[in-house]
Amino acid sequence: MRWTTFLLPFLFPAMMVAADRPNLIVMMTDDQRADAMSCVGNKILKTPNIDRIGKEGAICQNMFVTNSLCAPSRATLMTGLYSHAHGVKDNTPKRPDVPASIPFVSDILRKEGYEVAFCGKSHQTSSFRDRKWDYYFGYKDQGNYPKPVIAEGTDGKDMPYTGWMDDVVTDKAIEWLKKKRDKPFCLFLFFKSPHRSWARPPRYADLFKGMEIPKPDLWDADRQSKPSAFYKAENKIGAFDDVPTYEKFITDYYSTITGVDDNVGKVLDTLKAMNQLDNTAILYTSDNGFFAGEWQAFDKRFMHEVSIRVPMLVRYPKLVKAGSTPKEMILNIDIAPTLLELAGVKEVPPMHGRSFLPVLKGEAKNWRKDWLYSYYEYPGPHSVQKHRGIRTETWKLIHYYKQSPEEFELYNLEKDPKETTNLYGKPEYAEITQKLKDRLKELQKEVNEPD
Repeated sequence: MRWTTFLLPFLFPAMMVAADRPNLIVMMTDDQRADAMSCVGNKILKTPNIDRIGKEGAICQNMFVTNSLCAPSRATLMTGLYSHAHGVKDNTPKRPDVPASIPFVSDILRKEGYEVAFCGKSHQTSSFRDRKWDYYFGYKDQGNYPKPVIAEGTDGKDMPYTGWMDDVVTDKAIEWLKKKRDKPFCLFLFFKSPHRSWARPPRYADLFKGMEIPKPDLWDADRQSKPSAFYKAENKIGAFDDVPTYEKFITDYYSTITGVDDNVGKVLDTLKAMNQLDNTAILYTSDNGFFAGEWQAFDKRFMHEVSIRVPMLVRYPKLVKAGSTPKEMILNIDIAPTLLELAGVKEVPPMHGRSFLPVLKGEAKNWRKDWLYSYYEYPGPHSVQKHRGIRTETWKLIHYYKQSPEEFELYNLEKDPKETTNLYGKPEYAEITQKLKDRLKELQKEVNEPD
């Protein structure tokens, strides 16, 4: 059964608005690696405000995206569905929008009595202007770091603003937060940073100047030890004018995240001044991970750990123990159902994800042991071949199924977390390989992904 058909007649009955329902804020960055925060041990980047969310709540150790690409990931967060089900499978100019028959989590929350706002980057063809919001301040496509052009209201005119993109967007979001209301609110604050080409906030023009920037352990790893689908990808640092050296790339990348950290701090300070900080469930994540010099690569797309791992920090002291570090595998399909459970919504439409509140509360039972990854954009930027794969708690199998001949990667993540030794084709791993292939087929069937 097609998801769009199944979802079309689904109704969302109005519910009593509970006085203790939390406010909700989801902050999402663009291309932020899971380790690009000082709270997880980054020695160069300092992110005290982002860190605060995790230290006063949970730092999830294993948060992943199911398609490491901007537009699909954002649509997945809003729907709780895999890319093939909501229809936004890639970043191509002619990509469709999520059909109106599939509700956004914001649509559901609004019907359930929440005031909902979207501020920032959607990277959807519609720029999320086809949905209903109590407040909207967003821009088309990638937007500009300096002199951004943004529309206020879904029917508003795109207007130039003075300032650095994420500062401008956050200030507008804070204006909306401060308004008097008699309903709980939900804010989606989606930053542009740290997306390429990493135009720094002017105040950080000299950040990291003179600092020695060590290259990652895998900088000199042999690209050709991997399948041709990997080593032929056009993602090498030094091959692009705006990515000339590792040092320039990583310091610019970290500088834009530092700008995000400033804005996270402004949001936290505003909530505290409103006496709403502890009444607000705050989620901080990213739309995908990023290569940062491993195999001399940048960008995302591949199913390798640095590309699919993203931050997930959650602060809500009424439910989440400060300093907790859950290890269960959480996916971006889980964000929408989690928000709905936090809001007390009982009637939830079909979603591939499940609420991870039990994980945050330390009460998870029968949690997922494996999951499906799919990437579709080929031909396209960086020439990354279509592939899908399965990740378990200890194994990963990647299948480049459009290659001729087909190619595979197999890793024992317990013994080889950096994915340096491809075990595929070795006789001693034939049994585990077949089990993973069989389970991969099962996962596809479970979510109705076409083969």
